[in-house]
Amino acid sequence: MTLRLEGPVLEGKLVRLEPLSPGHAADLTEAVSGDRATYGFTWVPRPDEIPDYLAEMRRRQETGRLSPYAQIDLATGRAVGATAYWEPRCWPGTERLCAVEVGFTWLAPAAQGTGRNAEAKLLLFTHAFEGWQVARVDLKTDARNERSRAAIAATGAVFEGVLRNWSQSWVPGEEGRLRDSAMFSIVAAEWPATRDRLRARVARHTA
Repeated sequence: MTLRLEGPVLEGKLVRLEPLSPGHAADLTEAVSGDRATYGFTWVPRPDEIPDYLAEMRRRQETGRLSPYAQIDLATGRAVGATAYWEPRCWPGTERLCAVEVGFTWLAPAAQGTGRNAEAKLLLFTHAFEGWQVARVDLKTDARNERSRAAIAATGAVFEGVLRNWSQSWVPGEEGRLRDSAMFSIVAAEWPATRDRLRARVARHTA
């Protein structure tokens, strides 16, 4: 497969998703400088790790398998987190996108629970299903991360099970170890209902 993921700028009422770049370093350093209590199972760099984090995102982007975004809070114009399209899969024998994962998502604590994550997911899913016309969007998280699992389920994604020793663990002290991953998905037939559900959630924060 030679297809390269290249997601466009996506903008809603609360958040704009724009390609992640070194220009976001200062904002992201501030975003990760506070309480880290919600980051236990997620890859969220510490302030001094932001340059290496951005370089690693760039390296993965150059493989064509990752399209990383900064999440820009439209109220302030500042980057408050990140997210990405990841792991594209094509229909057999074609270069037409069949499925993609949404992941590498994190937000500053102050941006959590504000509707920005819901709108970011709405923007990403809408482009995947209605722009790229994929058959499926994947999401996964550490199987121990109940907070993340609940947030994914709240988007309307369907839990498919746990794959053992599936992904790299991001838990401090578990470097080089594998984690069990809870797998979720949305398929094209479910998208209209999921879209309506996410629109209603965002509306509660933008009314």
